[in-house]
Amino acid sequence: MLKLHTDIRFASVILMNKVRIAPTPSGYLHIGNVLSFALTVALAEREQANVLLRIDDMDQQRANAAYVQDIFDTLNFLELPWHEGPRNAQEFATEWSQMHRMPLYHEVLSSLQQKGQLFACNCSRSQIKALSADESYPGTCCHKALEFDKAEVNWRMQTSPSAQVSVNTWQLKEQTITLPASMQYFVVRKKDGHPAYQLSSVIDDLHFGITHIVRGVDLWASTLAQLYLAQALPADAFSNVQFYHHDLIAGADGQKLSKSSGATSVKYLREQGYKPGQVYQHIADSMQLRQPVANWQQLAEAFWSPKKVSVLLNS
Repeated sequence: MLKLHTDIRFASVILMNKVRIAPTPSGYLHIGNVLSFALTVALAEREQANVLLRIDDMDQQRANAAYVQDIFDTLNFLELPWHEGPRNAQEFATEWSQMHRMPLYHEVLSSLQQKGQLFACNCSRSQIKALSADESYPGTCCHKALEFDKAEVNWRMQTSPSAQVSVNTWQLKEQTITLPASMQYFVVRKKDGHPAYQLSSVIDDLHFGITHIVRGVDLWASTLAQLYLAQALPADAFSNVQFYHHDLIAGADGQKLSKSSGATSVKYLREQGYKPGQVYQHIADSMQLRQPVANWQQLAEAFWSPKKVSVLLNS
């Protein structure tokens, strides 16, 4: 049984700063993941924050034991530290998998449903694509009053085009942003009955008392959706989280890296004989950083050197 500190069991008192590394075991980790991890632990060091390893295995169809093991292999090989969370794959499976927190996710979903903040939707991706050129959901089912326990329905959040959220960046500058079209009526429970990423990520961050979140710029819209969702929850700790969204490593085609791109995986580089320092240098070269790099500390400093990290951290 989960033991938390409020009526819906969220950490209500934050005793210290905490960040998280949150990989998904849906493929072998690539150099883009490592960049994000390095920036996370470097910022944690500057903020005197603990680092939590949280493996997001909600998508059980894509989760794979080999990919879970790869997370530990990669972190240990590159000497990326973490203070809380599983130390190996067995500990993850028995104590830390998101499957152990399913009662908490469903408790929150039930609360949102009872408050009238959700609606059921049976639209397929092809139907949404046919209705919306940019594939954003147009709210087709928000007034249909479909049954929540009906088979093959998503549960979506009630939103509005004018909905706004406040974002605290790591620079301690607050911005008020309108929820983008891509996140209108975002999914919180999938058709398979499992909570969607936007919900499970927020609940986990609240559950573990996360105070700072490092993400790629590709997850900016997700940050806004999660802040909107957090406003509907009794716990207000998420509104105080500070975010840092970093630039991404682009692939040869100019697009962000994918876990299906084997040549960019750390596993592939290790098999090619790369040492940890060479992996970090490869990342620096991929970002066109013009200085030698041998570890995660130097990679972070090289990444921030033209961007004045002291200003970034308001120090």
